[in-house]
Amino acid sequence: MNETNQQANMSFVILISLIATIGGFLFGYDSGVINGTVDGLQKAFNSNSMGTGFSVSSMLLGCALGAFFAGQWADKYGRWWVLMVSSILFIISAWGSGIATGSVEFIIYRVIGGLAVGAASIICPAYISEVAPAKYRGKLSSIQQIAIISGLFFSFLSNYQLAETAGSSTSTLWLGYETWRWMFWMELIPASIFFLALFLIPESPRFLVAHGKNDKAKVVLAKLYGDKGADAKVKEIYDTLAHDHKPSFTDLLDKTTRKIRPIVWVGFGLAVLQQFVGINVVFYYGSVLWQAAGFSESDALFTNVISGAVSIGACFITFFLVDKIGRKPLLWFGSVGMTITLALVAYAFANAPVDAAGKLQLSASDGLLALIAANVYVVFFNMSWGPVVWIMLGEMFPNQMRGSALAVAGLAQWGANFLITWTFPMLLASAIGLAGAYSIYTFFSLFSVFFVMWYIKETKGKELEQMEG
Repeated sequence: MNETNQQANMSFVILISLIATIGGFLFGYDSGVINGTVDGLQKAFNSNSMGTGFSVSSMLLGCALGAFFAGQWADKYGRWWVLMVSSILFIISAWGSGIATGSVEFIIYRVIGGLAVGAASIICPAYISEVAPAKYRGKLSSIQQIAIISGLFFSFLSNYQLAETAGSSTSTLWLGYETWRWMFWMELIPASIFFLALFLIPESPRFLVAHGKNDKAKVVLAKLYGDKGADAKVKEIYDTLAHDHKPSFTDLLDKTTRKIRPIVWVGFGLAVLQQFVGINVVFYYGSVLWQAAGFSESDALFTNVISGAVSIGACFITFFLVDKIGRKPLLWFGSVGMTITLALVAYAFANAPVDAAGKLQLSASDGLLALIAANVYVVFFNMSWGPVVWIMLGEMFPNQMRGSALAVAGLAQWGANFLITWTFPMLLASAIGLAGAYSIYTFFSLFSVFFVMWYIKETKGKELEQMEG
């Protein structure tokens, strides 16, 4: 293959990877937009802390279901088809969340959005892994996390600007509608772009081979790698598949022992620990957290914007390093860094007295410590567990079981996310407060240090056909 063709192929790979990661952008945007709407939801629906927690976390129920079924549907109907359905669900959810007039209606639309987020969260990185050359797979897959954090950042920025324009998230903005409703409607723009852009990308060649569509797979592979390597790649993919049955959940079991394969448990652990370190408390409840720590709504929303910008920068560290030093070193380094910074945040909150209204009264020094430590924690997460877990989940499973294993890992990831997000407002209102909540997240971060040391195997540079169960 000459240099011109290689460049043309990489241009095509990059194009379809970028389009797929719009799903990641929407994943981040849809997850983060709720951050600035909590006050509006409490006022509009007259909900208490438990009710607000469920309204915020209700999307995660849809995420868990979306991730679980998307893995199966991707094996049955195709990766492209699942991405297309998710784009339509993003549009429905963005519109519906803004027009909701009651808690039940709002929750229904958020669950619909959750189905889209859950599907996109596992299929986008899996799709990229299945079209990208092994040499660049980590780098291209890490774009998914950059897209997720970019979505979060732009949702924070949009929320901040809309609230500043109107005066607050509960004030009327345009056409007689409150600002928090417009925060949801802004998502219609990227969701519509995603829907249209998907018509430009092909189906995954590994799915096509699994369904006996070898000729179509050769066409796609020729565009990706050139005509010379297409036939050989089809055979290589074919040889890794079981030919007595289509991919199914039975592939997760060892044929000899009939027990769940160890690689499935490792994926489960990665997915759960990514959430139990508490990152989405910062993303979903950032404004609530900082207001509880004594910041104004405007300052809290602006702090979210800073966190989002810092997160994007951290993701680029992974982008440049993941295919050079590998996945495992980044995970371990991130775990150590997160443990230290989470402990510092918990310490700062533990030292702060509480006023009559129940709000922390951070001293200038403790407030600065909490702010710096929280943002450094975000850096450690987004240069390690944020992008690397998605990279590994998309690539670590053998071809035959990838869809089923992703379904299980996705369900575990979003179930853990739901548990952390739902319980945070209750922890905040309880006796243990912010300090206790962050101590819990510190414990799981410390546990992740040893999990990486004992159970994670390096996948850098391996072809997907070399992955073992």
